[in-house]
Amino acid sequence: MAFVRRKGNAYYLVHSVRQRGKVKQLHLACLGTRPRITDDVIRDVSRQHPFLDLNWKRLQEQIAHSVELYRPDSSSVNKLMQLVQTLNLDLADLSPTLLRMAQAPGTTSELVAQLRLLRGTLEVKLHQFARRSEMQVSSSRDNASKWSNGRQ
Repeated sequence: MAFVRRKGNAYYLVHSVRQRGKVKQLHLACLGTRPRITDDVIRDVSRQHPFLDLNWKRLQEQIAHSVELYRPDSSSVNKLMQLVQTLNLDLADLSPTLLRMAQAPGTTSELVAQLRLLRGTLEVKLHQFARRSEMQVSSSRDNASKWSNGRQ
């Protein structure tokens, strides 16, 4: 059975196997500091271990439920905040003119494509947070209304 294990600051996809009566852990893939099972991970593990029949959906769900982003004091949230701040500063310093002069044209077009993808992701996330905030405000109003109506 495969599962995700954290060792130090990294997450690994491992599978337990029996060899000569003892259980050994077979490291299938390093998932990095934030565990993600991407199509590339699935393809690489399937190529390297073609006889393993893994439940990829269950593994992805296991990861989705184990990420610590829901705790405001978690190291994952702090690291994410630092990464966003650093990215913001790096992008502010980025000069398209200097980039075009210093890099191959392919690099510039790839960067533009990645920035467009980032913009789309940011718009989706900002919309999700705005919708959640609206729901919380609405819920707070409903609770306040119920409380004041109950006191009258």
